[in-house]
Amino acid sequence: MCAQSGPKPLTKTELIRRLAEKTGADKKVVGQLIKALEEEIQQALGPNGPGVFALPGLVKIERKLIPARPAKTGVPNPFRPGELRDIPARPATHKVRVRALKGLKQMVQTPAAPSETETPGA
Repeated sequence: MCAQSGPKPLTKTELIRRLAEKTGADKKVVGQLIKALEEEIQQALGPNGPGVFALPGLVKIERKLIPARPAKTGVPNPFRPGELRDIPARPATHKVRVRALKGLKQMVQTPAAPSETETPGA
């Protein structure tokens, strides 16, 4: 596998620092806000929550139940013709699905304006 080149994603610390600069709020307050957002997502997607959390205009996060699969015996092995195999049962599980909403899709499609730190022609 090749290593990806280009810009790296923001770390949590860097995100907190940038949000604090843009809003003029203290880093501690921004950190508490992110922690509260994490707790709201956990509560919404938890076993007693509605199973859906949305950041309006950006993303919708859903908890989806994948039903249990029963065990099967005597199933033909696709890799060894003529051989039969047993498939074990699988318990029911929950998966998380994240969907991009219209606002996020438009942000990705619209070319970004050059940032102040970039030099033209470089």
